[in-house]
Amino acid sequence: MSFSAPTALRWLVPTIAVGLTLLPGCFTNKQHQGERLYVQHCAGCHGEQGEGLGRLIPPLAGSDYLAGHRTQLACIVRQGLRGPIVVNGVSYNQEMLGVQDTATHRHLSPAQITNLLNYIEGHWGNHPGPAGARTIAGTEAELRACGER
Repeated sequence: MSFSAPTALRWLVPTIAVGLTLLPGCFTNKQHQGERLYVQHCAGCHGEQGEGLGRLIPPLAGSDYLAGHRTQLACIVRQGLRGPIVVNGVSYNQEMLGVQDTATHRHLSPAQITNLLNYIEGHWGNHPGPAGARTIAGTEAELRACGER
């Protein structure tokens, strides 16, 4: 049995087109990683919508603290936060532990922290800084500045 060129192309072109639409999913599933990490590591305290918990746990939604401490956020995620802070005019003094991967008990990677912070800074009335969304290189530099690798 032989195929003519037009017959082969009629079969091959749609097959390639379908394959190309599925290709990105084969290599990465990072599109919603920030949201998944937030739900897994942050929502239990900060709430599903970043609303916080009264005067005990500060909100992330519409948070002036996030905007004012943008260059420290990767370190806060990695190392936690101790001591008093003021968020949207309200004082908080509850310790926040650093975020770790529950499966490996290791810190989140710079890529994971980047995705998590891009999610938080892009939701609930928050906005990325003037440079736009975070990059992994920027997160790595921030972690180096606070003494982390």
